[in-house]
Amino acid sequence: MVEPESIAAMIEPSLVAMGYRVVRVVLTGGRRARLLVMAERGDEAPMTVEDCALLSRSLSALLDLADPIAGAYTLEVSSPGIDRPLVRAQDYDRFAGREARIELSRPIEGRRRFRGRLMGTSEGAVRLALSGGEISLPLGSVLRARLIGDDEFAAPLGNKKPRPQRAARSGTR
Repeated sequence: MVEPESIAAMIEPSLVAMGYRVVRVVLTGGRRARLLVMAERGDEAPMTVEDCALLSRSLSALLDLADPIAGAYTLEVSSPGIDRPLVRAQDYDRFAGREARIELSRPIEGRRRFRGRLMGTSEGAVRLALSGGEISLPLGSVLRARLIGDDEFAAPLGNKKPRPQRAARSGTR
């Protein structure tokens, strides 16, 4: 099976040219393969269903030409949402001040799971403010990390309660 990183590298130039960024690409197998492309706007405005539909149509055409996935699959394009995954080192700096959950591949101080306020990165580590102080978690040990949705983040959306983003589906391949 093709690696999600190679698909991300293939689609990223097109998304950037359209004013978007790739957040994450996930390819699942099973009876019917599924390609999930998570993207965000380059201008950092909230993603809309129309953005997802536009990207879905464009990526569908690009993937039809390149044909990187053998067999049938379903393409889904979505926004990262308010509980956005933290994928790149710069994500931790960009979202400094926000609350996050981080899970490590190996324990630090007897723990693998941490929740606290992001303080950015320093010397290859994520700085996280916990209730008992600050901790540095090696970036290379981060297994999963995501922001925790909060009212402060939702406020710029026009003081409305954020509604869940639905994935735009381009259909079956």
